[in-house]
Amino acid sequence: MCIRCGQQLDGKSGVTFGYIHKGLRLHDEEISRLRNTDMKSLLCRKKLYLVLDLDHTLLNSTLLAHLSSEESHLLHQIDSLRDVSKGSLFKLEHMHMMTKLRPFVRSFLKEATEMFEMYIYTMGDRPYALEMAKLLDPQGEYFNAKVISRDDGTQKHQKGLDVVLGQESAVLILDDTEHAWLKHKDNLILMERYHFFASSCRQFGFNCKSLAELRNDEDETDGALAKILKVLKQVHCTFFDKHEDDLVNRDVRQVLSSVRSEVLSGCVIVFSRIFHGALPSLRKMAEQMGATCLAEVDPSVTHVVGTDAGTEKSWWAVKEKKFLVHPRWIEAANYFWEKQPEENFIIKKKQ
Repeated sequence: MCIRCGQQLDGKSGVTFGYIHKGLRLHDEEISRLRNTDMKSLLCRKKLYLVLDLDHTLLNSTLLAHLSSEESHLLHQIDSLRDVSKGSLFKLEHMHMMTKLRPFVRSFLKEATEMFEMYIYTMGDRPYALEMAKLLDPQGEYFNAKVISRDDGTQKHQKGLDVVLGQESAVLILDDTEHAWLKHKDNLILMERYHFFASSCRQFGFNCKSLAELRNDEDETDGALAKILKVLKQVHCTFFDKHEDDLVNRDVRQVLSSVRSEVLSGCVIVFSRIFHGALPSLRKMAEQMGATCLAEVDPSVTHVVGTDAGTEKSWWAVKEKKFLVHPRWIEAANYFWEKQPEENFIIKKKQ
């Protein structure tokens, strides 16, 4: 029923915004009006929109039953739920769960809120999403009602900006899962996954010890969130740095693409014996970051990327004093939006 005139409306039209108010459904025209109004208000405050994933992006959770024997020490290190703002490791008895906040997340949110209107968007259910929001934002300063769960989405196994009251041209997304945003890849900043618990490593097929088992963690000042905050600041600064009367027509996706294209600018890459299934995505990744990719070596080549130091192209790279690096060099640059030191990814000849 329309809240203005009382008319019975077709249940198929518009989009449901149940996370704002139970049962709230907005017609397409009203959504467009709200987005335009909100956009003008936001730009006046020099802000954009930022949609944040939870799991493996801002935090990592595990069921208590899934803690490994080498992680049992965590049960004696949990922080108090009475003042969550001072802690990072929480045991949620009523959910039979333990959650670890990613290092730097509190500083990240505090700085990001100065530049963005922030949403949480998770594939978890609503009770879980709200519980995590309380840990991240105990005072309700950052998200308020803007917590979207899988129960609010319009497509199964997909996330979409149709349930976000923000213009797509002003939205940035932070998520570790690219295929969750098939319609909005140009808005996406892909995050390196945070695997604090062993169950998280197993979930993604990694046969390695978790950070908790190693009694280690990401670096607070040089970890993934700290690096991505620099990218967000750069994009925000670039978006707002020109004539203010043109703001409404600007598109943050073009700014993001421009910033990305500077990462490997000047690099000329040849691939050597890369598995055919992996080659197209690696090439596309490198080209999006501004690199030039060639099929054969020539004097302009700066990097040979491969996994085997014994190939003809690899021998050429060594002989010509070019960089011979592992594909992870490209992947790391993609995650951190920064050209990585080649010496950390050099392929060494097998003994």
